[in-house]
Amino acid sequence: MKKLLIISTVICTLFAVTSCQKDELDLKNPNALTTDQFWVTPDDAEKGVNAIYAMFYKDGLWARWVYFRLDLTSDEGFSQSPWVELADWTRFGYINYNFWEGNSVTWRDTYKAIFRANQVLANVPDIEFSDENRKQQLLGEAKFLRALHYYYAGVLWENVPLVLEPSKPDDLHPQNTKEEVFAQVEQDLTEAFAALPEAWDAAQTGRPTKGAAKAMLAKLYMQQHRWEDAKSTLEYLIKGEGAMYSLVDHYEDNFTHLNENNSESVYEIQFGDQRRGGTGEGQDASVSTTRAQFFAPRGIGWSDGQARFWLVNAFKQEQTSDGKIDERLRYSLFYPDLFKDFGDKIYGRDWEWGDQEAWFRKYQRDYYRENEDYYSEVNFRLIRYADVLLRYAEVLNELGMTSDAYQYVDMVRARANMAPLATAYPGIGNNREAFLNRLKTERVLELSGESVRWEDLKRWGDLEDQASVDEIAERDPDFENFEVGKHLRLPIPQVEVENNPNLEQNPGY
Repeated sequence: MKKLLIISTVICTLFAVTSCQKDELDLKNPNALTTDQFWVTPDDAEKGVNAIYAMFYKDGLWARWVYFRLDLTSDEGFSQSPWVELADWTRFGYINYNFWEGNSVTWRDTYKAIFRANQVLANVPDIEFSDENRKQQLLGEAKFLRALHYYYAGVLWENVPLVLEPSKPDDLHPQNTKEEVFAQVEQDLTEAFAALPEAWDAAQTGRPTKGAAKAMLAKLYMQQHRWEDAKSTLEYLIKGEGAMYSLVDHYEDNFTHLNENNSESVYEIQFGDQRRGGTGEGQDASVSTTRAQFFAPRGIGWSDGQARFWLVNAFKQEQTSDGKIDERLRYSLFYPDLFKDFGDKIYGRDWEWGDQEAWFRKYQRDYYRENEDYYSEVNFRLIRYADVLLRYAEVLNELGMTSDAYQYVDMVRARANMAPLATAYPGIGNNREAFLNRLKTERVLELSGESVRWEDLKRWGDLEDQASVDEIAERDPDFENFEVGKHLRLPIPQVEVENNPNLEQNPGY
C-alpha cells in the first residue's frame, strides 16, 4: 500500500557527499558516488526524486515538529510539556531562536528538501530518457515538492532565502520577501501542473497529481487574497477536468490507515511502519510519523500536545438533524464525556484526566491499539476534498457570491447529518461578514487538528490587530503572549543570521 516508502530513503546519503566541495578535501572514495558519477541514468533520476519524498520522514517536517508549529501554536492546541522550552515555543515564548525542536530543525529539513529538489531540477534535464514523458513527470514532482516546502516556509517564517540551484557550503544567499517566495511557489506549481498526470496507477500512489498542484495553488492564492485566481483554480477540482474527488461516506476514514488514498484525498503523505530505525539517513531510517506518540494523552504517549477544550464546546453548539451530537466530535477529540456521548473509551481506558482537558483524536491509533509509539503508519491527509469545498465557499463569499457559496458548505455538513446552513442559521442571509464568521466555525468542525488553522488565522487577518488577538486569547490564553506585528511569523534561527550577512532577523525579534 505504501508504494513509495520502500525506495524513498535508499540514496539519501548521496546528498551528504556533495556538501564537501573544497579542493583540499576532493578525495575519491571508491565506495561512494560523486555528483558527476551519479546523475547519469533515468534510474538515478528516479532515486533523486525519491530522496525528496524521504524528507517527509524527518523530525523537522511531517514526521514530528511541524505539527507543533501549525496545530499547537494555533488556538486549537497547546502544550503542557514538562520540557518547558518546548512548551514555550507553542505559546510564543521565543527566547532562544536556535531552539532545535522549535525552530532550527524545521528550517534545516526544509532546506534539505529544497536542496534535493534543486539537485533533481539541475541535473535531470541533461539525462537521456527513452520515455520523455516520465522525465517531465519527474521534474514536475520535484517542482511540486519544492513549492510545497517553500509554501510552508512562507507561512512560517515569511522572509526566507529563495535558493533555486544546488547550494554549496560557502553560499551566502540573499534574503527574499514572502511575496517573492510565493511568486516562486506559483511558478513551480504552475509548471508542475503541466507535467503531472491527472492520476497515477496504484504502484505510484503518493505522488502528486494535477489536482494536488491545483489545490496547493488555491491555498497559495487564498493566502494572497487573490480570490479570482483561487476561484478558477478550485473550479478545476470541483467542476472542471479535475473533478474526480468526492467525500467518503464515513468521516473517520480520513484519519486511520484502513481506507487511505480514498476519493476524498487530494494529497496525502504516505507513512509506514515497516522500518524501525531512526530519522537519519541510514537505509533502515523510519518512514513513520511520531505525531501519535507526541499527541496521545498522558500515560499513553508523551502528551506534549493537547487540544483546547473550546473545540469540544464548539461541536456541541448545534445538534444534527435527528437531534444528536455531531459525530465529527467523536473522531476529532478525546474528552471527558466521550464514553457518555458515543460509548468510546480512550485506548481502552475510562477517563482519568482533567474535566476540562482534551486531546486530538485524529491520526491516533486507539481504534486498534492501547498505546502509541514512534512508528505510526497512518497517512497524513495534507489536502482533502472537504477542505477544497469549504475553501471554494470562502472564495465565493469574498467575491460577493455568498448565495452561491451555501451549497458547498452544505455538502460538508450533510455528511455529518447537519441541517443546511440556511436552515440552521437563517440570519446570515447574504451578509458577507456573517457568512465568513460562520465559515470559520465550519472549518473548525470539519478540519480541527489537521494543520490548517494557523494559515487560516493568518489569511483572515485575525493575527493583525489587537482586538482580534484579544478575542482569540479568550479561548486560548497563550495568545495573551502574542505581539501583533511580530509573532505572526517565526524568528529566523539566529545562527543563520549570524553566519550570513545577507540575512536580517524578522521584524520585532
